[in-house]
Amino acid sequence: MWIDSHCHLDAPELAQDRAAVVARARAAGVSQMVLPAVALAHFDAVRALAHEHGFGYALGLHPLWLGQAEEADLDRLGQALQDHADDPHLVAVGEIGLDHFVPGLDRERQKFFYRAQLKLARRAGLPVILHVRRSADDLLAGLRQIEVVGGIAHAFNGSDAQAARFVDLDFKLGFGGTLPYERSLQIRHLAASLPAHALVLETDAPDIPPPWLYRKADERSDGAQSRRNEPAELPKIAETLAALRGWTLAETAAITSANVRAALPRLAQLEASAAR
Repeated sequence: MWIDSHCHLDAPELAQDRAAVVARARAAGVSQMVLPAVALAHFDAVRALAHEHGFGYALGLHPLWLGQAEEADLDRLGQALQDHADDPHLVAVGEIGLDHFVPGLDRERQKFFYRAQLKLARRAGLPVILHVRRSADDLLAGLRQIEVVGGIAHAFNGSDAQAARFVDLDFKLGFGGTLPYERSLQIRHLAASLPAHALVLETDAPDIPPPWLYRKADERSDGAQSRRNEPAELPKIAETLAALRGWTLAETAAITSANVRAALPRLAQLEASAAR
């Protein structure tokens, strides 16, 4: 069984055939997903989808969506975490973090929301799902000051030293659609060299399409864009990880799924309850 540790199933790109997306994922062996919210307006949707399909979900305010956020949204997030504290499908606070790649974003505003959400996660006793984009050092600084119970650093592409510091803080590192690209040298190096217990797989669907879905700029002259990513692509993405580690696909599924459950303990509890 595969677990997609990061999938935006509520995204509008998946709206027209969402049930078919889930069916294709399950047919490919992806039986569990984690659905992180990115804004207050999305909380109800991710929760409803998680309950409908038996998936886990996370609530948080994404750094790229803070232009639509108010400081009062932090209070609303805190209230939602409290209201749904007994919901077995609620497995984390996320997607939260810092983005230092996109130009023009207010870094101090991001930092304020990030640290406030770490405090909410600590109060709720929940792990966090982190957006890490050229921001690993600042994220780690926040985690050293505001301790949480671990989590997942999504779409990780940092240095060896940064990766080691996240692992020391009980974080797993997420690898997805960028892994199969031959030019992803650092990502492949990390996937091959990190401790096995630190690796989780994700798609970030509908984003980060793997190479077989991606269309280069010179191939888009007819207006066609890259095909959207889906959770069903996870086992094919995993083939690269298996090759790098010398694992079978069955071993890769077992190891990475166990790692997601370790990072998000309530997901393991949800699965155990569903199995009874």
